[in-house]
Amino acid sequence: MAHGAQEIEVKYRVRDLPALEEALARRGALLSSPARQDDQAYAEDGWTYEQSKIGVTFARLRTQRDRHLFTIKRPLDNAMACLEHETEVADREQMHHAIVAMGFHPTVRIVKTRRTAALGDMVICVDEVEHAGTFVEIERTASGEESGTAVQEELDAFARSLGVDLERMRDTYDSLVRAALSSA
Repeated sequence: MAHGAQEIEVKYRVRDLPALEEALARRGALLSSPARQDDQAYAEDGWTYEQSKIGVTFARLRTQRDRHLFTIKRPLDNAMACLEHETEVADREQMHHAIVAMGFHPTVRIVKTRRTAALGDMVICVDEVEHAGTFVEIERTASGEESGTAVQEELDAFARSLGVDLERMRDTYDSLVRAALSSA
């Protein structure tokens, strides 16, 4: 049984951004102004992309508007249903060295422009990810006792109710960016 909060999300490739924006606005989800996020992803030493992510701890160092956030995620049910802990740090470079000293290695850099909206207990993120394309993430926080896959089914039902052409993705941004860069 997981302790603490889980971040549960579903992710879709967006084929028609204006249609998505209109559908969200009709539901009352008004997107924020764009913010650039610069993320460095890290994996436990010894882990490779050929292995499962479930039960493995990953770290992320994010900079947005001169704020640096350190996050660890441990996928529980799948790669997008994670136990998560996050805190702000003062010095990105020093935190990078600390993460490496804790036994993690850098995997991929993810740079994106994100707009967000809150709708009920959901957070909707529209992301333009360098090298990978445009996506929408729909997420909510769940207790450790809730099934991540059941929450994902609820979030997917909402996404499908929008009536726009979306392609569900099972991979996280680090995997999508890595795949895009390796095929370029």
